[in-house]
Amino acid sequence: MGNLSEIINEELQVETVFTIPIFGGIPVSESVVVTWIIMAVLILGAFLLTRNMKLHNISKRQAFAEWIVTTLSDMVEGMVGEKGRAFIPYLVTVMLYVGVANVCGIFGFKAPTKDLNVTAALALMSILLVEGAGIYYLGIKRWLHKFTEPIAVVTPINVLEVFTRPLSLCMRLFGNVIGAFVIMELIKTISRNILLPAVFCLYFDLFDGLLQAYVFVFLTSLYIREEIE
Repeated sequence: MGNLSEIINEELQVETVFTIPIFGGIPVSESVVVTWIIMAVLILGAFLLTRNMKLHNISKRQAFAEWIVTTLSDMVEGMVGEKGRAFIPYLVTVMLYVGVANVCGIFGFKAPTKDLNVTAALALMSILLVEGAGIYYLGIKRWLHKFTEPIAVVTPINVLEVFTRPLSLCMRLFGNVIGAFVIMELIKTISRNILLPAVFCLYFDLFDGLLQAYVFVFLTSLYIREEIE
């Protein structure tokens, strides 16, 4: 069990890969480097799938790319509603990033979502988008007035909710990713059969990682929908 604690502590540590020698030195952590790799993979994949696109007699590659875009866009539109279609590109991008970030551990990388700074940044971006959407669609006066609904006495609670939402998004994603890692390590510790960890890996490292990406975007979409409708 002591060995397990050491593994968990090591996984939670954010190591600095290198330092950019400007402004007194800007440390670049492992999670940032892995994020850059994920971005490069997603951009390269998008480029390869969308080059030489046609209107007629499309290739299987283009059909596959259109299927991905259509499936994810329809999924997110069902969550955010027709009025929030302008936010679909951002939400789909976040879903792709979080999904890949959660499952990249299978390929030997440390998942960026195991870094609390990454999940906090994602949550903060989402909540800024939510409140910005509310101001854009409702106007400042109506946006401020919604904090007094349904009665003025609940205003402090409504204001507090603005700060608890990003905390909830951040800790939910971080906690589930770390929880899945801890469970997998426990299974590896108590199991002498290689097959058992491999089976659970399909759930905790693959399915659960993709599920958490869906949940994160679902909650963000739900908040946006509440703001603009």
